[in-house]
Amino acid sequence: MTTVNLSDRSAHDVRAVALVLATVSSGGSAALAEGHGLPRETANHLTSALATLSAKGKADEVLKLAAVPGVKAPLVVLTGLGEVTDGPSTESLRRAAGAATRALSGVGTVAVALPGTGADEVAAVAEGAALGCYRYAGVRGGSAGRTAKGGKDGGKDKDAAPGTVTVVTGAAKDKAVKAAAKRAAVLADATAYARDLVNSPPNLLFPQSFADSVKERAGAASAKVAVKVLDEKALLKGGFGGIVGVGQGSANPPRIVELSWKPARAKASLALVGKGITFDSGGLCIKPPASMLTMKSDMAGAAAVAATVFAAAELGLPVAVTGYLCLAENMPSGTAQRPGDVVTMRDGTTVEIIDTDAEGRMVLGDGICLAGESTPDAIVDIATLTGAQMVALGARVAGIMANDDAFRDTVRDAAQRAGEAAWPMPLPDDLRPQLDSTVADLAHKGERWGGMLTAGLFLKQFVGEGLPWAHIDIAGPSFNEGGAWGHTPKGGTGFGVATLLSLAEGYAG
Repeated sequence: MTTVNLSDRSAHDVRAVALVLATVSSGGSAALAEGHGLPRETANHLTSALATLSAKGKADEVLKLAAVPGVKAPLVVLTGLGEVTDGPSTESLRRAAGAATRALSGVGTVAVALPGTGADEVAAVAEGAALGCYRYAGVRGGSAGRTAKGGKDGGKDKDAAPGTVTVVTGAAKDKAVKAAAKRAAVLADATAYARDLVNSPPNLLFPQSFADSVKERAGAASAKVAVKVLDEKALLKGGFGGIVGVGQGSANPPRIVELSWKPARAKASLALVGKGITFDSGGLCIKPPASMLTMKSDMAGAAAVAATVFAAAELGLPVAVTGYLCLAENMPSGTAQRPGDVVTMRDGTTVEIIDTDAEGRMVLGDGICLAGESTPDAIVDIATLTGAQMVALGARVAGIMANDDAFRDTVRDAAQRAGEAAWPMPLPDDLRPQLDSTVADLAHKGERWGGMLTAGLFLKQFVGEGLPWAHIDIAGPSFNEGGAWGHTPKGGTGFGVATLLSLAEGYAG
């Protein structure tokens, strides 16, 4: 976990190996952002260097300069905010800070002095910088996981993340700013946990080992998070036909993990349901080989839910947050589910299986039923559910559907505050007949067109009457197959943690 500090010292006077400053795009070239407070000699030197390097000041542009006069840090990093009119947005600050720290492997201590002194601006800078420090070490020499501790100044580990980030702000002693910085550090650590889970190889992360990871983290948490695991016997006995059917073809049986943060005198209760397909081969309706390369990430929804519950507990939110991780491995074998099978879900609904590669909605259906039994104030499920989401919204924007327009807008507002791109989508009644079956209560898949929406309509069938519910499809933004950008690395992104935490905070009043 990268340590986040605050300092009200002048940027040029802070002791760190690297000092991060902001540039803006102005007339096609870069200029130092306002409010830097640098000595004139230093500002003139940096302005001259920007011109010499033909800098543009655009987002994700990062430049490194050594031995800048008047600055204690031996390295100055200039990170672009893009075009700025009435001051930088929190998202541009978050992205710029992340781009800078992502480029600083092997640097132990970093000071970040970007514009803005309010709690929201400081939080964005701290979040972005801490998220940019994420590194996933992979499986090398028997060691798996991210490089959580930064390398020593001038140390040998050139790939290590910065261990300490100091956000420079004149409001460092302000109570709200201190709280914002603490929250940013907790959110970044939770997001890193979600990223680690998504990046883990599928032979190491399967339903039981996922459950073990959650139990281990709960045991080490400073706040009490209760964990309950339903194994295959309990799932079969409990009538969870959806998840049992998906997992019956694998040697690694399914699990539902319930983890909960229940503070005294909670102001509200929120249930979060996450799709946790630890590997999706497509089952008997097997995927093409190339399509399986990223299918270790098909549990990103469950990862986001787990991370959110831990973050809510760490922050002591006065809101009860319960997560339901629906974990299964979708594999082909002699015991695998077949197209044409009919299964009985937790609430007694019978479902005809159409395509075994549309398995996520089956595990979520059971999870939503279970979540509804405790009658929370709202249910949100999050899942890498459909390729149709990416067709409609691309790789960076999630789709939000709901049984209540006002609640859908509430979830979208939470995403906007969190800096995660999401867009409201409808659940048209005219698509519902596609889910009619001649042999069961429901067919589990509709036509190709509007596939994201019919998946949402299917999930809606399992929500208890009167319960506000929203579904977030993160098929695209959960895993970055392209180049890193801003604070977003290649691979698992941890998308959804910030949105869900922001939503839970909204219930705290």
